[in-house]
Amino acid sequence: MGEIVAETTAPPAPSPVAAFFDVDNTIIRGASAFHLGVGLYRRGFFKTVDVLRFGLNLAHYLTFGESKKQIDEVRDRALSIMRGRSVAEVLTLAEDVYDEVLSLRIFPGTQRLLEQHLRAGHQVWLVTATPTEIGDLIARRLGATGSLGTIAEHTDGFYTGRLVGDMMHGEAKAEGVRALAEKLGLDLSQSFAYGDSAHDVPLLSEVGFPCAINPDARLRRHAAEVGWPMREFRNRRAQTRRGVDAATAAGSIWALALVARAIQRRLRGR
Repeated sequence: MGEIVAETTAPPAPSPVAAFFDVDNTIIRGASAFHLGVGLYRRGFFKTVDVLRFGLNLAHYLTFGESKKQIDEVRDRALSIMRGRSVAEVLTLAEDVYDEVLSLRIFPGTQRLLEQHLRAGHQVWLVTATPTEIGDLIARRLGATGSLGTIAEHTDGFYTGRLVGDMMHGEAKAEGVRALAEKLGLDLSQSFAYGDSAHDVPLLSEVGFPCAINPDARLRRHAAEVGWPMREFRNRRAQTRRGVDAATAAGSIWALALVARAIQRRLRGR
């Protein structure tokens, strides 16, 4: 009897086409890092004044869009808060925040678009200023290929309070995508990108098929000027940043109320 040789099939080569998605207000309504921050506060990671500061920054972000000064302030404060904290604890908390909050704030239209790319065999990458732990979690839950996010340095399982490289924001998103394309052999001229902010223009400009999703006023003007398509997945009554999403506003009010109650209890204690 001759030797039986099992037939083997080589795994298919990864697609050279990719779709790159921003996260905040593109996939998820509002700022994902803010909701993680509220969860960290409830676990005693930082003080009530920090939640108040983050809540005010969120309100400004939802009303007027992003600003570099605001982003830098939030980054520096967040890094100082996380110094010495356990990575494992943050990852566990992030899972809870996703299940309790973020999963309920995903735009169905964007999720359908992401799933269409996956069915087409495209690689799908999230590109976000959100910490990479959150980006990786969201990518995994949505079935995406992976994420490019802001990397907080950690040693022996604890955060050092420093970044590895720059925040994944603005031009850094474009640089990250170019580096990923070179590493994986992606064809950016045949790839797709989606973002909601004028700060996503560098990312959108890297691909052959850019699209503005839930665009802020500046991105809307730019997209109209250069002929980029636009998709609107927000409530029809709130198609601009000034029409703040009701659920996000309610979450912000809840967080600020939480702070107010904590401060009131402290004053009574005195």
